Amino acid sequence: MTIEITRMAIAAISPQADARARVVMTSLLQHLHDFARDVNLTIPEMFAGLGLLKRAGDMTDDRRHELLLCADVLGFESLVDALSFGAAGGTTESAVLGPFYRDNAPLLAKGDSVIQGEIDGPLVLVAGRVTDASGAPLVGATLDVWETAPNGMYEQQDPDQPEMNLRGLFETGADGSYAFRCVRPVPYPIPFDGAAGELLKLMGRHPYRPAHIHFIVRAEGHKSLVTQIFDREGAYLGDDSVFAVKDSLLVDFKPAAADDHAFRVDYDIVLAKAV
Repeated sequence: MTIEITRMAIAAISPQADARARVVMTSLLQHLHDFARDVNLTIPEMFAGLGLLKRAGDMTDDRRHELLLCADVLGFESLVDALSFGAAGGTTESAVLGPFYRDNAPLLAKGDSVIQGEIDGPLVLVAGRVTDASGAPLVGATLDVWETAPNGMYEQQDPDQPEMNLRGLFETGADGSYAFRCVRPVPYPIPFDGAAGELLKLMGRHPYRPAHIHFIVRAEGHKSLVTQIFDREGAYLGDDSVFAVKDSLLVDFKPAAADDHAFRVDYDIVLAKAV
């Protein structure tokens, strides 16, 4: 009888449905029904799962995407990211967007700092070039960058931080170079006071992410890249709560002689051509 319910649900998809929707929904229905059969799911368990999804939706707003955070701790965003943006031909690998990206970061000049106001942490110069797979510089590429403060909180989580703190948009020069100043990132716990935290507790897992800086890199005629760079010396590289760490994204924070920053990170970014 249970198999017949699955067949009926799939057969109910209209012949006029979009072709891709038909593929996705047929597979979703099959796997969802198979999952319920596999674990002999109970009515209370089903309602507990639906309640968790509702709580995640209720918490989601323009400052916190709790549903995406749930997808992160399940490894789902990292999986879809790998399926969608696997690096090819020596291009820079991607990493998850995460739930704390914001549009309209301030446009800053090359070498400017993303720090607004006072901050208690070692300063860093991050610099490199954006090129195509052949090594040719990509002029006018944009780098949208963001990170947490030393207290482990993104600006929209923390009422004590200025608006758009530790966020900035930069453009590459004629040689494809970019540079910006920031604070050395720290490991931090993702918010675990909501549905994502419930999932972590259910699985007996910690909420911590390794120290990282987020990037979205865009250039005309090339695929946009969403990625992160990780402090090679940081904790939680082997057990990131959202499964986003890749060896090629580990960077060294080298001591710097400059008076206005304590460390320097050199990181070149290679974009794939748009198909």
